[in-house]
Amino acid sequence: MNNQFKKKIEEREAELREAEEQEEQKPESPEGSMMVFLRKFFNEGVVSKEVATEMLPFLIFICVLVMIYIGNSHMAVTNIRKIDKLSKEVTELSWEFKSLKADLMFKSKLTEVAKKVDTLGIKELVEPPKKIVVNR
Repeated sequence: MNNQFKKKIEEREAELREAEEQEEQKPESPEGSMMVFLRKFFNEGVVSKEVATEMLPFLIFICVLVMIYIGNSHMAVTNIRKIDKLSKEVTELSWEFKSLKADLMFKSKLTEVAKKVDTLGIKELVEPPKKIVVNR
């Protein structure tokens, strides 16, 4: 009985050695190991040609959704940039408005108006204006 087990073990070891020698003698295929893996995966593995062709419309649908998602994110980014640019412009215009308003308030003071009009020869009234009454 011991001899039978020993013979079986020796036969298995011999088969393993032959398999190793054959693998060593195989020339490297020009295709990469990734291509071999993918070929085995699609031909023998989980995904077959029939299943892949059945899933093609769904994959196209998913690709369209992804493209819409990417386009939406780009539009959102451009809208945010436009909003930032417009808010900066609004703040600048509000500053300009406030400075012009303050300048106008200063120039419309009675003393400033009197200085400007004095060059034209018009003088400020000292006495109040007279009221004209018409009797009918």
